[in-house]
Amino acid sequence: MSTGEKFVQLLIVIGLFVAVMAVVLVLTSRVRSRIGEVLQTAAFLLPAVALLALGLLYPAIRTIIESFRDRASREWVGLENYRTIFTDDALLQVLRNTAVWVLVTPVLATVIGLVYAVLVDRARFERFAKALMFMPMAISLVGASLIWKFVYAYRETGAAQIGVGNQILKGLGFDTYRFISTEPWNTLFLIVVMIWVQAGFAMTILSAAIKAVPDDIVEAARLDGVSGWRMFRYITVPSIRPSLIVVLTTITIATLKVFDIVRTMTGGNFGTSVLAYEFYSQGFRAFNNGLGAALAVLLFVLVIPIVAYNVRQMRKVEAR
Repeated sequence: MSTGEKFVQLLIVIGLFVAVMAVVLVLTSRVRSRIGEVLQTAAFLLPAVALLALGLLYPAIRTIIESFRDRASREWVGLENYRTIFTDDALLQVLRNTAVWVLVTPVLATVIGLVYAVLVDRARFERFAKALMFMPMAISLVGASLIWKFVYAYRETGAAQIGVGNQILKGLGFDTYRFISTEPWNTLFLIVVMIWVQAGFAMTILSAAIKAVPDDIVEAARLDGVSGWRMFRYITVPSIRPSLIVVLTTITIATLKVFDIVRTMTGGNFGTSVLAYEFYSQGFRAFNNGLGAALAVLLFVLVIPIVAYNVRQMRKVEAR
């Protein structure tokens, strides 16, 4: 199919959409009553609800059902797949790796972003400094992984180094190090990539929150002799608490779903696999549909409390 034919098909689809919406508007606008308003609302909501049901609800239910079946999705095996997740040594390591990612990444990324936002706040070079910090956010996780894969590149100590990390070690008189393949520290070196990307996000949100702190509160604190660390601890942090929660929960959710970094840098080898990558590996490489679905359901269950907590905190802020 040529580019011209694809463009014509796109125009036809857009035209059909516009025509359908026009018909809906004309028909519903003719009913001048409470029923007409209900029909008009339903006419706009039903397509979106149908798409959500087809693209989200149905796959979720199907995945839950598949998680109780065998690898070929034929026989019902009950909780066997879930038992495997929590008893198999390899999968237990996957869970441990995921726990390390979730415990380390959001905290460090948020702390780095917060400290950076405070340090550059109202500085003469603030815009430039923030642009530097935010730049990694403009790079895809695959691109960031490739960059850091070169940073961690390994060669023997006597050879010419192409990796920045090992060049620094060699310059300091140390032997070169296999950053990516040495367990268990390789997981931490992969986490560095995620922190590098997410710290810019944290800095942007928290910087805006810091600037929104009322000046009268800051001035009153200064008149009371509060400054430096005490100002940061007792004024800045409590004032931006809702933003801190949003940043922490958002980065936590992104970390739970991390796939690109592991896939690009190690392919899940050397004991670096995490829950999202293992779901892909079991479902689409090993063709173990039941276990892959169970891992996907577990990932979904872990995300739900974080999303619920985030929504609850946002409603509290809106209610103030």
